[in-house]
Order: sequence, then C-alpha cells, then structure tokens
Amino acid sequence: METFTTEYAEKEPPGKPPSSLLSLPSITSIHDDPAGESIRARSSLWANVTSQQWNDWRWQMSNRIATLEQLEQIIRLTPDEAQAVRLKPDLKMSITPHFAALMDPNDPQCPIRRQVVPTMAEFALDDPDLEDPLGEDAHMPVPGLVHRYPDRVLVEITDQCVAYCRHCTRRRMVGTGVMPAHKTRIEAIAQYFEAHPEVRDVLISGGDGLFLSDDLLDFTLGRFRAVKSVEILRIGTRVPIFLPQRVTDKMVATLRKYHPLWMNIHINHPKELTPEVREATAKLADAGIPLGAQIVLMAGINDCTNTMKSLVQDMVKLRIRPYYLYQCDLSQGIGHFRTPVSVGISIIESLRGHTTGFSVPTFCVDAPGGGGKVPVMPNYVISMNARKTIVRNFEGVIATYTEPDHYNHHAPDNCEYCRRAAPKEGVAKLLAGDAVVLEPDGLRRKQRRVKKLDAEKKTRRKTTMAVPVKTMQPVELFPLAALEPIAPRKRNGNGNGNGNGSAAQAQNGKAR
Repeated sequence: METFTTEYAEKEPPGKPPSSLLSLPSITSIHDDPAGESIRARSSLWANVTSQQWNDWRWQMSNRIATLEQLEQIIRLTPDEAQAVRLKPDLKMSITPHFAALMDPNDPQCPIRRQVVPTMAEFALDDPDLEDPLGEDAHMPVPGLVHRYPDRVLVEITDQCVAYCRHCTRRRMVGTGVMPAHKTRIEAIAQYFEAHPEVRDVLISGGDGLFLSDDLLDFTLGRFRAVKSVEILRIGTRVPIFLPQRVTDKMVATLRKYHPLWMNIHINHPKELTPEVREATAKLADAGIPLGAQIVLMAGINDCTNTMKSLVQDMVKLRIRPYYLYQCDLSQGIGHFRTPVSVGISIIESLRGHTTGFSVPTFCVDAPGGGGKVPVMPNYVISMNARKTIVRNFEGVIATYTEPDHYNHHAPDNCEYCRRAAPKEGVAKLLAGDAVVLEPDGLRRKQRRVKKLDAEKKTRRKTTMAVPVKTMQPVELFPLAALEPIAPRKRNGNGNGNGNGSAAQAQNGKAR
C-alpha cells in the first residue's frame, strides 16, 4: 500500500474515528438508495477492514491504490489499462479506497474509473499539446506562486494530491515531490504579498490546497491573513471528493478562523456525491465557508446535457454553487478527454433558463500561454442599434429592449471609487478612455513604424552633432507637422468627418 508523509499526517485523540460518518454496510453487501448514491461491495483487498478503519482518513491515505497488483483486486483491467499501469506514465497512479470503491469493476467506460485509472492514450502526444498550457511557470516570481491577474494570485502550496486525476493540467509537476509544502517557502510567498499590495485575493491550490497537516494549514492561512492587503483567501481542493473523511471537526475549526475564506471543490460527475461527501460538505457549509464547484468537461464522462444537469442540481442541494465549467486544457497526455468547444456551449444552452440560474456554471477556455480564463457562451444578443437591442431567450423567443432617450453618463471625476481605482488593462482601458488603440507587439507595421522612428532619431542626432556649438539651435525630434494626430473627428450634418477635431481631442488621440 502507498504510504503518506508525516508532513501530512496529523495526530488526533484516539478512541473514535476522525469523523462521525455513517457506518458502511457489511463488508460484502451493496447499498443503493433512490437518489442514486451507492456504496459498492468492497473487494477482497479490504475483506478484513472494519467500518471504523474505513472511515479513518489516515487508514485511507495509508491504503491508497498505487500498484497493478492492488488494482487487479478491485476491477477487471483491460489489456490497455494494464499496459498503461505497467509502463508508469509521468503522472503516477494513486487512488483512495473511498474513490476506488465507486468504480464499476466491469465497465472500462465507468466515469469514475476513467478519471483515475491510466490508459495508453496518455502516452499519445498531439501537435497542440503543451507541457505548461497555462503559462504558469513564466508567471512565477516566487517558487510556487503564479501571478497572472492584476489583483489575485495562485499559490501552488504543494505538488501532492490525495489521489491523481488522469486529466490533470499540471501533470508536469504534480506528484513529483519538487514542491513540498514547508514554512520557508510559505514565508517567501507571504513576503511577496507584502511587497505587492495590489494582491488582494489568494487562491491556495497545488497539487491540492488541503494536502496539509492541520498545523501547517493553520500556519499557512494565518501567515497569509496577516498580510494587510490580502482580503480574500480561497482554497482549491478535491479532498472532499477523494477523501471526505479528512474533513474533520479539527480541520473545519481551523478553516473557520480565517474568514472570509472560500472553497472551490473539483467535482465532475454525480456519482462522486456519496453520503460521505455530503457529510463533509455539510460540515464546511455549516462553518460559513461558501462552497463552489469547478467542473472539467470531459469526453465520455460528463459531456452529456442530462448528466451535467443532474450534477449541478445535486450540487446546489448540498449548498455548492457551480462556479466554472472548464474546457479541457491543452496539456500533454489528456487529448483523449477533450471535447469540441461547441459541446460546452450546447451544455450551457441546455442549462440556462432550463434550471435555476445559480446552478449554471460559467463555461470558459483557459487561454494558452497565461491568457487566463475566457468565458465562452451562447449568443443571446441577436442585433442592436442606437435605439434598440434585440435579444433571444432560452425558448427561442426574440424580444426588443428599447434604449433610454436620455442617459446621464456616470462622471468618473466625481466618483470616489473611480479616483482610487487601479489603472485599467485590456479592453477596460479603452472603455475608461485611457487609450484609443491596443496593438499587439508582433504587428509588422508597428515594427516598421518603430524602426522608421529609430532611424529618424539617429539621423537627427547626427545632424545635431554636426552643427557648431555657437550656432546650435534646438531641434524638434518629433515636429508636430510630421505627426498625424489620431483623434475623434467632428461630424458634419451628412455624417462625414471634416477632420477638424479640437486640440484636446488631438492630444487625447495620441494615447496608446
């Protein structure tokens, strides 16, 4: 069996299991309830395991499935699965008994089984595959800290997980042992926050953001919370799904000390929401921790509108709000999980209006190279002009919204929030009037323009140096007559521009 490190292990008072979970039925029985949750027959591998042991997270950690011999005692392996396990893919195999017990032993297409059992498809590399599809390593100013967005950061607190998803986007580093959680690294990350007060939102992930001992979790949250500019702490985790027994009263008491604290749980299929998971998430919600869910869209697992509808509806019953539905990333070894983007759009189309609004996640593509999350959704705006916007609803009804005749525009100069706001980036910069054009650095015409200006500077510099000192006159490097102002043009009555913008307009038009 796989062992776990003492860094993760946490001693608790003996005498009872860490959580008062419901007792499982007898070792060889199967229980199915009307809601669809099931506790499968335990295999011969666990024939002598008591319910008290089964419900102990430490026993679960010490008995994770990590070898071919163990896996063969739980499911009937296909030749493809067996070969993949023997060849040992870069991302190691590790499955908690709790999650392994949910696998269908006879169905290789079981949505639980496919998420954790390796297949030979992981060894196939496609042209678009990337080792680091999200560009995290390029945006890592401190080891384990990714700063891609203006006011928030991702902390990869550890590279370890309680079990390993075959669709992991960080498989280049997860489970390798290159990024252990320790106080020295946590302190370095906290010092970065102190030097960058623009960071107000900290997401602790990994690996798994809860793969820490209670003491180290307490230290981490306490140290980050001590930074004055940090307003929100978030934890990204799959522990409540893979190892719900780990959500003990002691862990919950630690978490609730550091509000406002949010938690996003990785959930992909309705069958994952077992009675143990329901109890674990209830503890977290009762502690005042807002729970969200992040779902990865995967071929043959949840790329079904009815499966997804059942999943999101079950989650909101557990006080878990669907947050993001991710298009599967362009990471190496997971191409067989990808669907066309259109599948995700169809799923959102089947949810919006057909179920509760806060049950509908935001479907997004995480743009390669560090571009961040880009929302992708059906188009509900049919057309628009200055007076009307034409929209459609989920039923296909097309309606008109008439714009107001008079609109007193918000005055940024009189707004205290605008005055203290940070500088805008991207399209928001254009909307704020801080620029009129955004140009990619790689534009050839931009490179030609820069090259031309550089050449003109050199020519003027040579001309200036050739003038005798006594007769030297100031030289305009950029004569106004040579520059064509980019400014809004006034309109004549016929709608044609006359080119006579004001001086202020001409000046503003030069912003980039």
